[in-house]
Amino acid sequence: MLGTVLAESGGEDLLADVEKLRHAVIGARDGSVSGEEITALVAAWPLERAKQVARAFTVYFHLANLAEEHQRMRTLRERDDADNPPRESLAAAVRAVREGAGDAGGRHLDELVAGMEFHPVFTAHPTEARRRAVSTSILRISAQLDDWHAAHEGSTAAAEAHRRLLEEIDLLWRTSQLRYTRLDPLDEVRTALAVFDETIFSVIPHVYRSLDRALDPEGTGVRPPRAVPFVRYGSWIGGDRDGNPFVTHEITREAMRIQSEHVLRGLETAAERIARTITAYGNLTPASPALLDALSSARAGQPTLLAEISERSPNEPHRQLLLYATARLRATRERDADLAYPAPESFLADLRVVQESLAAAGADRQAYGELQHLIWQAETFGFHLAELEIRQHSEVHAAALAELREQGLDGELSDRTREVLDTIRVISWIQERFGVEACRRYIVSFTRSADDIAAVYALAEYALPADRRPVLDVIPLFETGADLDASPKVLDGMLELPQMQARLEQSGRRVEVMLGYSDSAKDVGPVSATLRLYDAQARLAAWARRHDVRLTLFHGRGGSLGRGGGPASRALLAQAPGSVDGRFKVTEQGEVIFARYGQADLARRHIEQVGHAVLMASTEDVQERERSAALKYREHADTIAAAAQEAYLELINGDGFAAWFSRVSPLEELGELRLGSRPARRGAARGLGDLRAIPWVFAWTQTRVNLPGWYGLGTGLAAVTDVSLLQAAYREWPMFASLLDNAEMSLAKTDRTIAERYLALGDRPELSERVLAEYDLTRTLVLRVTGHTRLLESRKVLSRAVDLRNPYVDALSHLQLRALEALRSEDAGTLSSEDQQHLERLLLLSVNGVAAGLQNTG
Repeated sequence: MLGTVLAESGGEDLLADVEKLRHAVIGARDGSVSGEEITALVAAWPLERAKQVARAFTVYFHLANLAEEHQRMRTLRERDDADNPPRESLAAAVRAVREGAGDAGGRHLDELVAGMEFHPVFTAHPTEARRRAVSTSILRISAQLDDWHAAHEGSTAAAEAHRRLLEEIDLLWRTSQLRYTRLDPLDEVRTALAVFDETIFSVIPHVYRSLDRALDPEGTGVRPPRAVPFVRYGSWIGGDRDGNPFVTHEITREAMRIQSEHVLRGLETAAERIARTITAYGNLTPASPALLDALSSARAGQPTLLAEISERSPNEPHRQLLLYATARLRATRERDADLAYPAPESFLADLRVVQESLAAAGADRQAYGELQHLIWQAETFGFHLAELEIRQHSEVHAAALAELREQGLDGELSDRTREVLDTIRVISWIQERFGVEACRRYIVSFTRSADDIAAVYALAEYALPADRRPVLDVIPLFETGADLDASPKVLDGMLELPQMQARLEQSGRRVEVMLGYSDSAKDVGPVSATLRLYDAQARLAAWARRHDVRLTLFHGRGGSLGRGGGPASRALLAQAPGSVDGRFKVTEQGEVIFARYGQADLARRHIEQVGHAVLMASTEDVQERERSAALKYREHADTIAAAAQEAYLELINGDGFAAWFSRVSPLEELGELRLGSRPARRGAARGLGDLRAIPWVFAWTQTRVNLPGWYGLGTGLAAVTDVSLLQAAYREWPMFASLLDNAEMSLAKTDRTIAERYLALGDRPELSERVLAEYDLTRTLVLRVTGHTRLLESRKVLSRAVDLRNPYVDALSHLQLRALEALRSEDAGTLSSEDQQHLERLLLLSVNGVAAGLQNTG
């Protein structure tokens, strides 16, 4: 279909050029076409044609990604068997826990389910290369694809679906792939909320129903639920101001208002739908005294409204109270104080009155069916949708506090200090309007000591009088290797703070700690970072046991493997023993949000996979396996990590490395993609230390080197001479297996031949040779230790997908190299402004396409 659109839009010549490049890159993979021939082909095209070809391959990847998603969804539906639950599902976890704990299995399962928590936090980290218009177009194509598959072949419906598909694909082709203006933070809020509206809000009750059915298949829907609502969403979008001057207190206030608008509309629509369907006649399903009292109170306060409802639904008391609740939700959204609910708990109280009345009247299916779904939605989302979390750098707090202590609150304060105080005031406003749960977590980036935590509480005392201060859970974020090592000592100091002691008493001794995967990996390399994070988890879990604290570890994982990404469920099962304990909190960012939550079936599968892993990782069997393997192989892991870190630091700390990296990658041009509101660097400096982890990973991905995902591992593995011992560790130790599996994925997405061309742009052959030698060594030893004859050999579906994609990614890399080589050449200064603009747009188009083809950015 894309070929048809290309021929119609750009003529047969455009389609012929696209096909020439497609056949050439496929031929290069089998050796029948040389890289020089492809370079010559691409160089022969006018820049306008090169841009068209780049757009064609980019659109191809959008469509290929969508086709893969639909294939996954069909596979999930085919495997949906109540008697044989799919792997990594909630039902599979329930069965495994029951069978694994013997006679105590039921009691142990109930304890695990009662305490289970999954807390995904959406962030605006700029890793989504697609424009919102492109994402919306893809969603429309997805809907047409559903219609096409549903229609009978040869039918009129199938013909119409085919016509609509072509229409939508044509529109996707004509939609600009590049942003012309930078996103502002509220654009990011609205973009992320699209997945709440389209999938998450409706999927959540089905996840809970799946768990409830697994716990008691016969009883679900006719008894009070055994499943507890274990998912709570959070968001940094509009709250994360670390290094982003565009996120102000006004933005934070507006972000929460927008979130509330969306969730109240969702609850209102759901409540009205259920109210319209529960037409239980009062004589057949009598109302309870509590429900009649609720209607009497409503009639006393809103006689006109209740008269209208009663006239439309005579002798249908359950329906009447639900319609009244719907009206109150609308009033809450419209800020009608006379009718609005003061808090979500009041709305839930009304729903439970209806539910209990229906159950008392014998209408169990009405009580615990769709009405229960609405209750679960209200419990999960409240009136705020997702808790808005605040993040700021410790140095900002320290500077603001120093200024306040010197100048006083009425002194000449800087704009930055005033903004810090205004942010705390907005948190108080949010809590007063939407409840404490809407915004109470305050994350401190680069926490180095307990003083960094105390600073936030001290700033709150400057910002507001005691009776207006917000409830704050100040969360340390440990990011560098040294900070991870020192984390227990920092927490010891935190426990001495009076504000912390008060919060421990109020919260049931709950403490949250955030671990930064991105900066730790950039700081010491992927191997050492993995081990340091593992050690930090183990130390923190031990610290929590010593202090009788209920600890939640917040994993700041990126989308890419170089920033702690990869399948969350597999990573969970490789955590340090005792560090999960039924709770998992993690960032979901950029392209990961739409990959995991863009389709309802895939969103449900993702949540179930994480829920499965949380339950399994909290069982003694899984923890004991991890514990014994870690004890057995830890000494060798230390050897690997030390050698790997030394190799990594020698590379990145070498003379001129930062400048070389900028030349061999499109690093400096990435800012022109306008991926998000946040700058790529924390300050004005141009060194690696100031560069954020996201552009660091994104740029290496574009070069097809994927260095942050594997560099140093080969040297590390070579430091252990007993290969059989490493093979045993791979089989027995989940953490070590996860490390190698993730590196194997990064290596599979690396292309050595194309990487050589990028690295040559830096004119530092000794650095290029070092990187390529480490790649060769890592690839060889990963295959040897895993026992594979080729990369991803044990993951056939994934391997096939990567193999099919790589040649088409090659096409975009060749186009990108044409632009990059011209822009990096000695003659770049003589380019006309028109050619310069064409080359930059070709570069950015190809960056978009490579990101779509590899399915990750940063």
